[in-house]
Amino acid sequence: MFAIVRAGGRQEKVSVGDVLIIDKVSGKPGDSIDLTPLLVVDGSTVTSDAAKLAKVSVKAEVVKPAKGPKITIMKYKNKTGYRKRQGHRQHLTQVKITSIDA
Repeated sequence: MFAIVRAGGRQEKVSVGDVLIIDKVSGKPGDSIDLTPLLVVDGSTVTSDAAKLAKVSVKAEVVKPAKGPKITIMKYKNKTGYRKRQGHRQHLTQVKITSIDA
């Protein structure tokens, strides 16, 4: 059994026991969060109807906060001496899928 869930503006394919990294969510390690299911596949049964998906719950546990890779932004304009360097590192959260109740 697996599900496609909405997690932080993206869609992720998850099964019970999967550990994935999503955009930052509020919560401390050990807290439980609910993810919105978009599709559930159980063997040969595929559920995509919104009324049936309203009864499905996908629960995840916050494992730890994480950070994405550092990216460097460089801006440069020719012949003016303008240079600007900026860095960014996205805040993320590592979660573990604990249950898919269909």
